[in-house]
Amino acid sequence: MFHSETIPGLEQHPNCSRSRSHFCFENEMGGLLHVAKAFIDKDYHPTIICRAYNKALEDAIAVLDKIAMSIDLKDRAMMLGLIKSCIGTKFTSQFGDLIADLALDATTTVGVDLGQGLREVDIKKYIKVEKVPGGQLEDSKVLKGVMINKDVIVPGKMRRKIVNPRIILLDCPLEYKKGENQTNAELVKEEDWSILLKMEEEYIESLCVQILKFKPDLVITEKGLSDLACHYLSKAGVSAIRRLRKTDNNRIARACGAVIVNRPDELQESDVGTGAGLFEVKKIGDEFFAYIVDCKDPRACTVLLRGARCYGCCKKHNQEPKLVPGGGAAELTVSAALKQKSSSIEGIEKWPYEAAAVAFEAIPRTLAQNCGVNVIRTMTALQGKHANGENAWTGIDGNTGVIGDMKERKIWDAYNVKEQTFKTAIEAACMLLRIDDIVSGIKKKQAPGAGQAPKPKVETEGDADNEQILPD
Repeated sequence: MFHSETIPGLEQHPNCSRSRSHFCFENEMGGLLHVAKAFIDKDYHPTIICRAYNKALEDAIAVLDKIAMSIDLKDRAMMLGLIKSCIGTKFTSQFGDLIADLALDATTTVGVDLGQGLREVDIKKYIKVEKVPGGQLEDSKVLKGVMINKDVIVPGKMRRKIVNPRIILLDCPLEYKKGENQTNAELVKEEDWSILLKMEEEYIESLCVQILKFKPDLVITEKGLSDLACHYLSKAGVSAIRRLRKTDNNRIARACGAVIVNRPDELQESDVGTGAGLFEVKKIGDEFFAYIVDCKDPRACTVLLRGARCYGCCKKHNQEPKLVPGGGAAELTVSAALKQKSSSIEGIEKWPYEAAAVAFEAIPRTLAQNCGVNVIRTMTALQGKHANGENAWTGIDGNTGVIGDMKERKIWDAYNVKEQTFKTAIEAACMLLRIDDIVSGIKKKQAPGAGQAPKPKVETEGDADNEQILPD
């Protein structure tokens, strides 16, 4: 494997090795830079190498499109097998069935069809993981709705369980307006204080009347809610929750079909959420959690999880349902196709283009090294199977080192992840090649006793024709 410490600036690249995709990225970029060194030593200009690499990238993506296999998102067995393949190297692999079910259920719940075969899966906004202390990992589940770490304001007077609730969501305070800086009130008579309090009561009462005319069962606001407002709401049999996070409020709105309103006087019947089947407050451990579940069309959900998250891979498959072979088969197929096409490349770019084809073999070579098999024999056998453009799904099993059909062994990669890995590796390699030694920011140390560095050579017109020389 080509380590980052041998490449100036590679260790500064963000998120270089945080996941399996970044592992592939680092190996491929390291391989590209490694083969480029020979051309740099022969005075190839970095722009020519980058141009050849970009051309190789276009052809590599075309090869991936050709060998990619479409999948049916409605085929649950296929999707579960795919997710298990993606999380096979994680700690959660021992709980593969449970974790795969959680990932698939969560991403299926929040997915929205945009038309023309496009599907939006926003796991950041509409999937929340609540880690509750205690219990076992087997107790994890996906709620068809939202769970928040809140209780009703007055538990003794407000209901904690409501079937088919009418929900109103606000992002304004239900309390008397406070002065922005300093508020001065001049009280001349004793009755003025009573008038001031009455004005506050009338204002709060008018807010509550505007809300209560829509007959809600639950009122949730992101801001404060005064004791007087609690009195009016509880008297009408309405439960209330205050100081909710904006993100949680958005999830509730998406789950129950409500609209977040800025002012109570702007409320309409269409703003009331009626899509939830149950509102219930439960005590887990020492804390209370409010459940808004059993929604008719829950486009947001909460994952009760006692472990790591694993629905990112499922999101990728929902957005673009294509698969490519794993086990280094995709890289070998791309490498073989680029080697064949390199014979048709004209000019000096032919040699960096062919070198880029060789660099794609870094992933299967690293897999063979990690398995402990004979790397040379294994790579020769794999190259022979891919030489004629056939056997695109033939790769190496990362556990046993056996060469076989990745489709039969259910070793897959997501198409868009592999595509992005190729793009990132080549773009990062081109970036480092263009900026040369500037990234390191360290002057090269001279050997002891070495004389002064030679003066830079001034290029003349006569050297222009001999600048690029084909390698021997």
